[in-house]
Amino acid sequence: MNNPTPKHHPEVTLYSLMTCSHCKDAKKYLRDQGVDFRLILMDLLVGEERNAAMRALRQLNPECSFPTIQVGETVIVGFKPDQLRQALAF
Repeated sequence: MNNPTPKHHPEVTLYSLMTCSHCKDAKKYLRDQGVDFRLILMDLLVGEERNAAMRALRQLNPECSFPTIQVGETVIVGFKPDQLRQALAF
């Protein structure tokens, strides 16, 4: 199966949990759209790496809910395709 050609967009980071269905939907959406993104699986991190990721997440989303998606300067909490499309400028 061929992957879509990557599109130019702001840097994207997805804070996710392995067990979160909305996180899986967000990850699939980004991949289906050909978006390169940094995936941070919070439930697989340990020690200082987890602490650092939690501090970064808390700055973006004080409630630390998932998924949290940062697109450039825009933060989207939850899987919201319309907001993602707009932030990615599709």
